[in-house]
Amino acid sequence: MRILGVDPGTIVLGYGLIESCQNEMILVDFGAIKCDARSDMSGRLFFLHTEFSSVVRRFAPDVMAVETPFFGENAKSALAIGKAQAIVLLVAAQNRIPIYEYAPRQIKQHVADYGASSKEQIQEMVKILLELDEIPQPSDAADALAVAICHLRESCLRDLIQESR
Repeated sequence: MRILGVDPGTIVLGYGLIESCQNEMILVDFGAIKCDARSDMSGRLFFLHTEFSSVVRRFAPDVMAVETPFFGENAKSALAIGKAQAIVLLVAAQNRIPIYEYAPRQIKQHVADYGASSKEQIQEMVKILLELDEIPQPSDAADALAVAICHLRESCLRDLIQESR
């Protein structure tokens, strides 16, 4: 299964692709789509749609997983992230790819076994779990890989529960 994880943002959208093969996680690719922060929102959203569509066509993931915005601190920021998330959902629908959404706490729980882990702890766990020499950069890409790992672990958990019934 090829899983494309996404850390949505209207200035930087991180993505990370992993493949699962017999209980093993394999890093395929990661990166970030960077928008011009001086562009208006509609221009950035159009750019994100175009570039993210290209990423999806290039990698042909089986599923996509996206982080949902956290509304705790800054509502304006969360709304902007929600717009980028909508672009991701649209691209998934256009390509008929199943998409799953995960809250930040869920991602932290699945990646580091602790729902209140710091961003640095999550990035270090991504490095360890994917057997990398260093933390993927930019940090948005490392966060996207964490989302993909979260989905893989959640899927395995769902499968185990289903088998036990």
